[in-house]
Amino acid sequence: MRYLFAPAELFPILLEGLRGLAVWAGLPVMAGDWAGAALVMFGLFAFCALTVMVLVYAERKIAGHMQARIGPMRVGWHGVLQVIADTIKLIVKETWVPGSADRWVYRCAPYVVFTAGFLALIALPLDRDLTPVHLNLGLIYIVAVGTPGVIGILMAGWSSGNKYSLIGGMRSAAQMISYEVPLLISLMGVVMISGTLDLHMIVESQRVPYIIFQPLGFLIFLISAVAETNRNPFDIPEAESELTAGFHTEYGGIRFAYFFLAEYVNMFVLSALAATLFLGGWQGPWFPGWVWFLAKTGAILFLFIWFRWTFPRFRADQLMDLSWKILTPLAFLNLLATGLILVLL
Repeated sequence: MRYLFAPAELFPILLEGLRGLAVWAGLPVMAGDWAGAALVMFGLFAFCALTVMVLVYAERKIAGHMQARIGPMRVGWHGVLQVIADTIKLIVKETWVPGSADRWVYRCAPYVVFTAGFLALIALPLDRDLTPVHLNLGLIYIVAVGTPGVIGILMAGWSSGNKYSLIGGMRSAAQMISYEVPLLISLMGVVMISGTLDLHMIVESQRVPYIIFQPLGFLIFLISAVAETNRNPFDIPEAESELTAGFHTEYGGIRFAYFFLAEYVNMFVLSALAATLFLGGWQGPWFPGWVWFLAKTGAILFLFIWFRWTFPRFRADQLMDLSWKILTPLAFLNLLATGLILVLL
């Protein structure tokens, strides 16, 4: 495991400086390493906050144009400060715990859900020399750290002491576990072609974007990713007309903000993963690599937003049928076809 940050030479120099400062202060050298890790985490959190603010504003504007309206306009030029106003409102809003709730589980659930998506950002390669931590098994790491998100949603639904929250939490857990199966199988075709689980090496092996060789895998991944983030048309866990707000019905203020933050961070992570695995990641002519990476990720995020404001919600039985009866068999078929082609060629 090695640390990299943009520019590539800056972070090692800064890390050595922190280690020297720790020794000068009479602390173990490891204290400098911990300070460097904390600096990276703080930078990632700031990146999360900025990304979510941009995505929320973009979603409101895109939705407005799709529905023949203008979206936010009042706060700032064309409403650009509306997201900041909403953030301040959520931060200063009073937080309370329902009397029937399991208090500690209720309080911890939003942070568990957010942490799952946040940790995945650590291994995403934004550019050849712009990765918080370069892992040889980066793909497995990203898949693994997403698992606690299901646990956090179950914690929120069960601990709220609300039957709507409980139903929403159970629905969400069933949905996320079901769609993880075709999503993970769809990734195996890329792994078989590239022969590695290192995200850097997967990007560098793409002389031609893998979407050309794995169109079915990309389609399965995209549909499963939308379902994993509980976005329309897969927003059965929230289903405002049925469950008020689903697993986070009893949450408000900053705790609700963490659920909101987690949804958009997960959207970004899955879109970035799709751009890395299927669209060549940072590779592209003329512009810096990170510009290409963000452009490709933004194109997939636009699809997330487009789907939300276009398609009606599935019924619960239709949602499960799509996963187990259609996407999962197609994912296995894609995996089998990829293996046969690689063997024959």
